[in-house]
Amino acid sequence: MPVAKKHTHSHAQRAQKLEDSEMSTRKKAKVDSVVSCDVLSTPIPAEFELLDRYWKASNYLAVGQIYLLDKNPLLKRKLELSDVKTRLLGHFGTTPGQNFIYCHLNKIINERKLNMIYISGPGHGGPAIVAQVYLEGTYTEYYPTITEDENGMGKLFKQFSYPGGIPSHVAPETPGSMHEGGELGYSLSHAYGAVLDKPDLIVACVVGDGEAETGPLATSWHANKFLNPKTDGVVLPILHLNGFKIDNPALLDRIPQSELLALFTGYGYEPIIVEGSDPGLVHPAFSKALNQCADRIALIKEKAQFCDSKDVKRPTWPMIILRTPKGWTGPAKVDGLQIEGSYRSHQVPMSSPVENPSHLTNLEAWLQSYEPDKLFDKDGKLLPELKALVPPKELRMGNNPYTNPILKPLNLPDFGVFGIVDPKRGHVMASDTTHLGYFLKEIMVMNEKTRNFRLFGPDETKSNRLGAVFDVTTKQFLGERRDGDDRMSSDGRVMEMLSEHQCEGWLEGYLLTGGHGLLNSYEAFIHIITSMFNQHTKWMKMCRDISWRNKLPSLNILLSSHVWRQDHNGFTHQDPGFLGHVVSKKPDIIRIYLPPDANCLLSVMHHSFKTIHKVNVVVAGKHPAPQWLTIDEARSHCAAGLGIWEWASNDRGHEPDIVMACAGDVPTLEALAATSILRKKLPNLKIRFVNIVNLMKLCGQAKHPHGLSDQSFDSIFTLDKPVIFAFHGVPHLVEKLIFGRHGSNNFIVRGYNEEGTISTAFDMTVMNNIDRFHLVIDVCLSIEKQCKTVKEKTRWSAVYVKQEMEQMLIKHKKFINEFGVDMDEITSWKWDIE
Repeated sequence: MPVAKKHTHSHAQRAQKLEDSEMSTRKKAKVDSVVSCDVLSTPIPAEFELLDRYWKASNYLAVGQIYLLDKNPLLKRKLELSDVKTRLLGHFGTTPGQNFIYCHLNKIINERKLNMIYISGPGHGGPAIVAQVYLEGTYTEYYPTITEDENGMGKLFKQFSYPGGIPSHVAPETPGSMHEGGELGYSLSHAYGAVLDKPDLIVACVVGDGEAETGPLATSWHANKFLNPKTDGVVLPILHLNGFKIDNPALLDRIPQSELLALFTGYGYEPIIVEGSDPGLVHPAFSKALNQCADRIALIKEKAQFCDSKDVKRPTWPMIILRTPKGWTGPAKVDGLQIEGSYRSHQVPMSSPVENPSHLTNLEAWLQSYEPDKLFDKDGKLLPELKALVPPKELRMGNNPYTNPILKPLNLPDFGVFGIVDPKRGHVMASDTTHLGYFLKEIMVMNEKTRNFRLFGPDETKSNRLGAVFDVTTKQFLGERRDGDDRMSSDGRVMEMLSEHQCEGWLEGYLLTGGHGLLNSYEAFIHIITSMFNQHTKWMKMCRDISWRNKLPSLNILLSSHVWRQDHNGFTHQDPGFLGHVVSKKPDIIRIYLPPDANCLLSVMHHSFKTIHKVNVVVAGKHPAPQWLTIDEARSHCAAGLGIWEWASNDRGHEPDIVMACAGDVPTLEALAATSILRKKLPNLKIRFVNIVNLMKLCGQAKHPHGLSDQSFDSIFTLDKPVIFAFHGVPHLVEKLIFGRHGSNNFIVRGYNEEGTISTAFDMTVMNNIDRFHLVIDVCLSIEKQCKTVKEKTRWSAVYVKQEMEQMLIKHKKFINEFGVDMDEITSWKWDIE
C-alpha cells in the first residue's frame, strides 16, 4: 500500500506540473497568436534554405503537371509549343500554399517522429499532393513506370488531367489520400472521423477558405467537443486563407482579424495566425507555429494519460490560420492583369501558349524561376541534400497505412439469439429496431478490445429504438455536462450531433481508416447527405479499380422513423425517395434491404456487417408491428432475397390468378391484410404472395449481381398474371428496376405518391393508395380486365367486393375525422387464415 500511495502522489504531482506548463504555454501562444510577415525579399534563413528549395521543387512539379507534356520536363532546351499541352486543366491557386504546408509537416515529422496524414480540403490542389508523394518516392513505389528521373518526370507531367492519366484532385489514385476534396465541405468531419480510436494519429487537415463557407464545414469545427485526447488521435486544422475563390473574395479573408480570432476562439480552438508573402519570413513563422501546436498537442496528450478516459476534460486544441497569396510564386501579371494574389490564379493562371504563343515566354520564365537545375541532377533525380529531407518510409504521409487500411472484420454474434422465436404469423407485436438494438449492444461488447465499431446518428439513436446499446456504452461528448445528462461520457461508442453531414462525415472518415460503423437516421432527412453519399460511392468505385487499394469496410445506413410511420410529424417527415438515389450508383457496390419484420432485419444487418466494400441501405420501422417469420425462416428468406410465402398463398399446385407482391414492413402488413380479405371474400381466387427483402433482386442479372435470372423472375411473378405490388418507396423505382422484364406490363405498383400530412398511420397508406382496401380494389379491377383464368363466380363477385372496399374507405375517413384514431378493425387486425 505505501508503494501505491507514493505512485499516486507522483502522478498527482506530474499532473499539476503539466497543468502549470499548459497555462504557461497557452499564455505564450496568445502572445504569439498573430505573426505577420510583410517585408519582401528577405534572405531565407540558413535553417530553411534546403526546405525552401524542396518547396520550389514541388512547385516546379506542380506547374509542370498543369502545363507540360513529357518531352522537355527539365527545360534542357528552350521551351517549344510542342512541349505544352493543348488543353490545360487543373488548379494552381491553392497549390503553392499546400506545398508549403506539406514541406513543413515533413520537417516536423522528421524532428518529432510523428504519425501523421494529410487531408487536402481544397482537393483540387491535386498537383501539390502528387508532387509531394512523387518527391518522397512513394509515387514510384505504387506506379513503377513513373520513375524518379527525367523520363518518369515527363510521364508524371503528361498524365495529369490527361486522357488515360489521373484526375486533377487528390483522388484515390494518389497515394496517401483518403479524401479527394472534389466536392468541398467534408474535410474536417473526415479528419475527426479518421482519428477516432487511433490515439497515435495526427491528421493535418488543410481547410480551404472557399470550403470554409460551406454549411458542412462550418458545422464541423464543433467536432472538437467530441474528441477524446486519451483514446482518440488529434486533428490539427490549418485554415488556408489565400483570399479568393473562382471569381469572388473569400469571406473569412475579408473580416477584421479580431473577428477571425474571436470566431475560432469561440469554436473552442487556440488559433495562431501566420500571414505574409515573403518566404524568408513565412518559413520561420510557420515553423514556429507548427512547433507551438506540436508542443500543445503533446502536453494535452500527456495530461490525458493521467485521467480516466470516461472523465477526461475537453482541452483547447490548437489550430493554424495561414494567410498567403493565391497563386503564390506564380506570375505577378500576365497581359497586364494581376495573377498572383488574385482570383485569376485560381485555376490555370494563363492560357495555353498553344492558343496564345506570347505566353510561351512567360511560362518558361515562370518555370525557370524555380531554378530546376538547383533542384534536380542532369538525370532528373532530386538532389541528395533535398532527398534527405524526406521522412523515413514508415513516417511518410504518402505511405501511411491508415490511408489504405487492411480490413479487419468485426466480431459478430449469431443474430438469432436476439430475435423472436415464434412470431405466430403476426400475432406477436414488437419493435424491429429494438431487437436490432440488442444485436448492436452485443457487437459493441464483442469488439470492446479492438475498439473498431461505432454507432453514429443525428440525435436519433434512442428515438430509433436502438437504446439497448446504452446498457454497455455511452454517447461520447466532451462538452459541458450537467446534472440530468445521462448516457454520456468522454469515452463512448455512440456519436451524436444534430447534423447528418457530421455523422456521415465522421463515419466515412472512420471507415476510410479501417473502422466499422452504422449511421442511423430518420428516412426523410437522409437526403441531407445525398451528395456526400455520392462522393463516397465514387471513391469506393475508384478504389475497386486501383490494384493497390485495399477494400474498405462497408458503409451501413439504417433508415428508420420512415415514411409510413410519420403520421404524427407530417408532410415534412414523409419521404422515401433516397432509395431512388441509391439505385443510381454502381450496382456492384450498392445494396437496398427492406426487411418485413425484426428477424429479417437482424438477418440483413448481420449480413451487411460482414460485407466488404459495399453500401448497405436498410429501411426498418421502430414502432411495434406484427412479426411474421421465425428465425430460421428469416435466415432462408433473406439469403434468397425474395420468395413466395406459402403460408399466405393458396396457389400451390394451381396456376395463380393474382400475384400479390410487397417490399417493406408496412407494405407487407397491408398486402397481407388485403390477401386475407381476398381469401375470405373470393375463396376461389388463387393468390401467390411474394415478399421482397433485397430490392435489387428485381433487376436483371446484367444490371445487378444480385438480380434474378429471367427464368427465376418469370417463374415467381409469371408471364401473364397481374402483379399487385405494394412498395415502401416511390412506385416508379420498381418500374425502373423491372423494366425489360417479361411481364413487366402486368405490374401495378403502389407506393408513396407525395401525399401526406398529420393524420393517422393507416390514413397515410390510404392517401397513397397502398392500404389494404385500395390493394383489394386493384385486384378486383384486374379480375374484371385481365384475369382470364378466374372462375365466373369469382369474376362476378369481384365487383361487389370492390364496392365494399370503397365503402370501407368512406367509413375510415369518417371515423378518423370524428375520433382522431384508426378504426379498431385496422389496429387490431391479425392474420387468421389457416
